[in-house]
Amino acid sequence: MRVVLAEDLFLLRDGLVRMLTAYGFEIAAAVESGPELAKALEELTPDVAVVDVRLPPTHTDEGLQCALAARRTRPGLPVLVLSQHVEQLYARELLADGNGAIGYLLKDRVFDAEQFVDAVRRVAAGGTAMDPQVIQQLLSRRSAEDRPLARLTPREREVLELMAQGRSNAGIAAQLVVTERAVAKHTSNIFAKLGLEVSDDDNRRVLAVLAYLDQDR
Repeated sequence: MRVVLAEDLFLLRDGLVRMLTAYGFEIAAAVESGPELAKALEELTPDVAVVDVRLPPTHTDEGLQCALAARRTRPGLPVLVLSQHVEQLYARELLADGNGAIGYLLKDRVFDAEQFVDAVRRVAAGGTAMDPQVIQQLLSRRSAEDRPLARLTPREREVLELMAQGRSNAGIAAQLVVTERAVAKHTSNIFAKLGLEVSDDDNRRVLAVLAYLDQDR
């Protein structure tokens, strides 16, 4: 699996290259600036891009904008964005086209190699990997005044958070130490209470949940 990596801090970039290589990924390019990233994404057609939001020369959101531009040229290009802080605007921009194959993680997550590599693989396979802190903020935005969310049981909220992170029923069951059948029941209840169409497609249901959580009140 070929990866284009964009990170301006040399030590972190080098560490990510070593980690991904150790887990069997091929590093097609490891760059440090927006222009280099745009060129690599255009010329190398990677299987997945792992991109720091803030890159030279602007150090604003150049990495994110380069990735979004590449997805407009190549719809569905898998992109995993790394950020120092939770920025809901970045999550909204990534989710806007509804194509999936996106991820948004805080940089702290890269220090858990298995969690980070799992996110890269999930995104590369067309799935979604959203940072738990992003989901927590989206949930907190939709306060107790939101009646559908208020009707969820504590266990259903746990399932909702894991679903929104991009986990399958099997992954949720393993995390909560329950059966997949129990998770399926909770999922059906969640979709019914939130007024969302039930779907067996993991990525589609994640996008539906995230769209619901991020909609204007």
